[in-house]
Amino acid sequence: MKSIERFFSELETSLNNSTFRKLVVSNKKNKDQDIIKVSIRIVELKNGTRLSFNYRYREKDIEKNFSFSNGIKEAGSLLKEMFYDATLFTVKEEIYFTGKGKKGKITTVPASLERKISKEHNRAKKRLIDIEGNIYLKELGILDGKFKIKKNMQDKYRQIEKFVEIADSLIKESGLKSPLKIADMGCGKGYLTFALYDHINNTLSIDVEMEGVELRKEIVDSCNEVAKKARFDKLVFKQGTINDFETGSVDILIALHACDTATDDAIIKGIKSNSGIIICAPCCHKQVRKEMDITKELMPVLKHGILAERGSEILTDGIRALILELHGYKTKVFEFISSHHTAKNIMITAVKSERTPDKEKIMEEIALIKNFFGIKFHYLEEYLR
Repeated sequence: MKSIERFFSELETSLNNSTFRKLVVSNKKNKDQDIIKVSIRIVELKNGTRLSFNYRYREKDIEKNFSFSNGIKEAGSLLKEMFYDATLFTVKEEIYFTGKGKKGKITTVPASLERKISKEHNRAKKRLIDIEGNIYLKELGILDGKFKIKKNMQDKYRQIEKFVEIADSLIKESGLKSPLKIADMGCGKGYLTFALYDHINNTLSIDVEMEGVELRKEIVDSCNEVAKKARFDKLVFKQGTINDFETGSVDILIALHACDTATDDAIIKGIKSNSGIIICAPCCHKQVRKEMDITKELMPVLKHGILAERGSEILTDGIRALILELHGYKTKVFEFISSHHTAKNIMITAVKSERTPDKEKIMEEIALIKNFFGIKFHYLEEYLR
């Protein structure tokens, strides 16, 4: 019997005799794929017992449920097409399979931990930002007096968690080391600023100096008071605009919901300071919208104001991502949280890469896009030129 056939025989046996704990498929074959690993567990649903597959990507998780037979087939496809390795955890042993080599290989060791098999689909999730005794979340109005999340702040808390999850992934991808210097441009009330400082300093145990930049003095003063109460000694808030701020050397630059070209101003600061990571969530896209000179071919579609507006948003952020690539960054543009929680949900992330960009090709791509849509001027491109 081949190694992979034996492995799936063990998987089927563990499911049939109720000794299955979980299955993890990992070590992707194509390193450029966004997917990281797939974890499989048993859940009890209204329509019966199922295998729940958690597909872990860099910026999101996707869950799908399968019957036992279809779940085994799906795991087989994953190992055949996308991953080299799989680990089957049972009550008594752990069975490791690797598909590297001509025949593959299986190794079996005793279970490292005896524990009850959980079939709860909605079991409590481990939080990235702990709410128990969390002073700053209470002071910022996310938690009530008993340190419970307020009903009207559930969406905001989910947004905070998601942002921290994304930043955590980017920090690990970038390879940035302690100490870190971070600037959060236009930080507002500091929800995300406090949470990221907390996660980096207390969870990742990385020494960090962080500044939040905000125009409104009363908010700056309030945030500095909260930082003192939380004993966040290296987190400070300063009054000013993005243009006023002198970045110096900044490892991570953040600008969330900066309006129109203020996002470009923040990107400029990040590029000029050679930041290892730049994170933006743009808001408003007026500059390119005014510049667009719609061709006859596109007029039937873009004559509708809402479609022209959406089109300008896509063009603005697409060109921003290309310009970041031009300056040596690996970029991604994605929805960082559901539009149910906030309409301002597009995020651009950029991680400094060691690869030399094909500048001529990227510049040609930008020129073609601008020419097709009649865009004569893009703020970020012109400023950096």
